[in-house]
Amino acid sequence: MADFPVQYKNPGPEVELKVRRGYPLLGATPDETGVNFAIFSRNADNVVLELYQNYYDIGPSHVFYLDPTKNRTGDIWHIYVYNVGHGQYYGWRVDGLYDPINGKRFNRNKLLIDPYAKAVTTFFDWDDEAVYGYDRTSPLLDLSFSTLDSARSMIRSIVIDDSKYDWDDDKQPHIPWNEAIIYEMHVRLFTISESSNTKYPGTFLGIIEKIDHLKELGVTTIELMPVFEFNINSNPNINSLTGEELKDVWGYNPLNFFAVTGNYSVGLKLGEQVFLFKDFVKELHKNGFEVILDVVYNHTGEGSEKGPTLCFRGIDNEVYYMLNPTNKRYYANYSGCGNTLNCNHAVVKEMIINSLRYWTTEMHVDGFRFDLASILGRTHDGRWIGDLSLLKDIAEDPIVGRLKLIAEGWDAAGGYYLGLFPEGWAEWNGKYRDCVRRFIRGDNGIIEELMLRISGSPDLYHNRKPHTSINFITCHDGFTMRDLVSYNQKHNEMNGENNEDGASENFSHNWGVEGDTDNPEVNKIRKQQIKNFFSILMLSHGTPMLLMGDEMYRTQKGNNNAYCIDDETTWVDWTLKEEHEEIFRFVEKIIKFRKFHPALKRECFFQKYDKFGNVITDITWHGTEPFEPDTSYTSHSIAFMISGFEPLKGVIIDNDIYVILNQWKEPLRFILPPIHARSWHRVVDTSLAYPDDFLNIPEKVENHYIAKPYSTVIFISF
Repeated sequence: MADFPVQYKNPGPEVELKVRRGYPLLGATPDETGVNFAIFSRNADNVVLELYQNYYDIGPSHVFYLDPTKNRTGDIWHIYVYNVGHGQYYGWRVDGLYDPINGKRFNRNKLLIDPYAKAVTTFFDWDDEAVYGYDRTSPLLDLSFSTLDSARSMIRSIVIDDSKYDWDDDKQPHIPWNEAIIYEMHVRLFTISESSNTKYPGTFLGIIEKIDHLKELGVTTIELMPVFEFNINSNPNINSLTGEELKDVWGYNPLNFFAVTGNYSVGLKLGEQVFLFKDFVKELHKNGFEVILDVVYNHTGEGSEKGPTLCFRGIDNEVYYMLNPTNKRYYANYSGCGNTLNCNHAVVKEMIINSLRYWTTEMHVDGFRFDLASILGRTHDGRWIGDLSLLKDIAEDPIVGRLKLIAEGWDAAGGYYLGLFPEGWAEWNGKYRDCVRRFIRGDNGIIEELMLRISGSPDLYHNRKPHTSINFITCHDGFTMRDLVSYNQKHNEMNGENNEDGASENFSHNWGVEGDTDNPEVNKIRKQQIKNFFSILMLSHGTPMLLMGDEMYRTQKGNNNAYCIDDETTWVDWTLKEEHEEIFRFVEKIIKFRKFHPALKRECFFQKYDKFGNVITDITWHGTEPFEPDTSYTSHSIAFMISGFEPLKGVIIDNDIYVILNQWKEPLRFILPPIHARSWHRVVDTSLAYPDDFLNIPEKVENHYIAKPYSTVIFISF
């Protein structure tokens, strides 16, 4: 663990601080003699900077009224303060017209977070009436005006000097896309259970304690659910079953876009969380892992017009947010979270680019997954502009554009733009997820689409690369893989929304029993189907992603929207690793199988011709007879062979790989395609009991094989 920079003793009111005009560099920028403070506000009349000696002080130690002529350049207000530095607590007050009907919500009584702050106090009181810009007891609701001073809520920005951290010889791994295997996790939920046996459960340090597990599993790239500062107590709902207050556990309601949250750190969380995160990234890099952040730039934690005034709303509401064009009192809500950031406004675009650059250069992260990324491609009136939007700017940014950029290609307002993102973006492939789930469930009419999804979805990404398709079966949003084979219906009763939240169609199948059961036959087929899911995932062209705990047969008891649950329901139970060893070992081996076989990791789509134009197809499709795939509406099986010959290079790069996917209720006899001077050897048969389901030494077979119901069989040639 790194030594934290020595904190300056923040000056008390008895200390006179000299100032100068400063310069228009947004945020709090420390140097050898002091700190430059700057904030954007186009429509403000007056701006005030307040310094606090202690984070808990109700009153400031120093107040600086910025002169609108002297301390303003364009729309940026700025001041330089001598003899303050790293660890200084501060906040802004922005005064102007309070006219919600016309989109203006200035309130000088509210102490505001700096949008560019590198750290924020984590523990302010969300329910304090003072953090709201209006009087919540008034019948006028948000049209009323609050005179309460929100400084009492203890929300403060903190000056951070990143230059004080020593990265040593840290290097970003830059794992090639075709070698990447992504593991999505939540920092707290991964190790908060006592069963994790970690010294620092629920923290970045807790993840470091579990590095051996991640290495053993074989994943390469850790994708963290949101780590921007957020307030875990911002959820107003009550657990319908226990009566307890629910939480904002997932953190998809950021308070700003530069500050790492203190929710996952040890200590006082008064700035040291920044350096703990740097320690975390450095240690993962040292062990060969990439770190990708799930980032939320589509909305903020200020919510709807009834939400608190913490930052953007009080700084310049009509610039930072998309407002309803006919009544600017209300917010456009493409995010489903009450507001939508005005992402393609020049000022907001610059802030997002600067945020991404900060996390890249000062935090050394390796990429970003963008929540509801389609919003970043919308104009202020909601039109999709794709290649003309912020999305293009990010992909072409000279610093950020070389990292892994992953989009969630849909939003909460019906926008679905899968396959339409600019060059340089990879995308969560929701069509892959749904197709594979439906095939395993036993739906009709799936085979032809399944062939496309296994092939890297060339129908969506033919103008790009196969790695553009982020293939996944499960993610944080929805059922775990165990629940996918254990529940027909969602069970979100705990969420306090009458089980009306979360997706209703999950393409799941419970095998005759809703939830956990002691029936050995049901449990056998459920585990078999999970092995089928993982097999298809690791055999598919594209970039595979798996959800934390799926490798241990983790359940959330049918809750498919567990964003608000912080108990054993969502905590990873580490005893499951031993209890369901057969699942873990299978996942470990199928990941290793993918890594070992170059034919599964081609950097281009499957080819039909070699470099001389000869017909040599590197993937062929089969049925129970070679080269005769059954793609009829009622078909529930398909086989395919991936050639070890690389047509474009004209060389053999691998064994041939032949795969049978039989989701029919009866055994099927498959004739294996002939191969010259070699034989087929079975590696996997998911219908067999552990450890025979995955052979360490492949077993030679004759020219046919009987695939049991609901099974996947994998052969290699040699």
